[in-house]
Amino acid sequence: MKDLVIIGAGDFGRETMWYARRMNEAEPTWNILGFVDDGKVGQTIDGYPVLGGVDWLAAYPQEVYATTAIADGHVKEKIWTKLAANPNVRAGTIIDPSAIISKDSVIEEGCIFAAGTVVSVAAHVGRHCIVNIHGTVGHDVVIEDYCTVHPATNIAGFVRIGTRSLIGIGTKIIQGLSIAPDTIVGAGAVVVRSITESGTYAGVPAKRIK
Repeated sequence: MKDLVIIGAGDFGRETMWYARRMNEAEPTWNILGFVDDGKVGQTIDGYPVLGGVDWLAAYPQEVYATTAIADGHVKEKIWTKLAANPNVRAGTIIDPSAIISKDSVIEEGCIFAAGTVVSVAAHVGRHCIVNIHGTVGHDVVIEDYCTVHPATNIAGFVRIGTRSLIGIGTKIIQGLSIAPDTIVGAGAVVVRSITESGTYAGVPAKRIK
């Protein structure tokens, strides 16, 4: 079994720990050490210790896998830029046993797929992405690095989502559209046109608000 830490001891970190435990119930995979969180060092969360902060992990002296239970793509990128200097720290991918992922889709390192997620054929999900509860990713979709897709989001086929974007809960994105990098799409939005300029979008249909 591989040593594992969860970066981020907030609510989604707790959920991610649950998914890791569920993976172990299906097939022993992870020796779960605990959490990494700069703001909660020394605390115990759901029975697991917060072992240290990111600097602690960046100096870890032996092989360990880590996954980042943090929605903000810029924060995720900053953390993994720091961790890249330590070859002992490897990116762990957490896939809840209830997730359905096509075998011909490409899943890069460090992703988290929550309970009930579906990734259809020929999709490509980049590094350190999150697809949260009951999110669906259609055929031939590309999700670039450090993105977060919140629960109950439906992404139709041939959509491309740019790096570090965050797609809010219950969003729907129709087929063939592109979302610019560093875009936030608000909860419940319906995206019917490509988003070519980074910013915050909301509404039905989605419009730029910030």
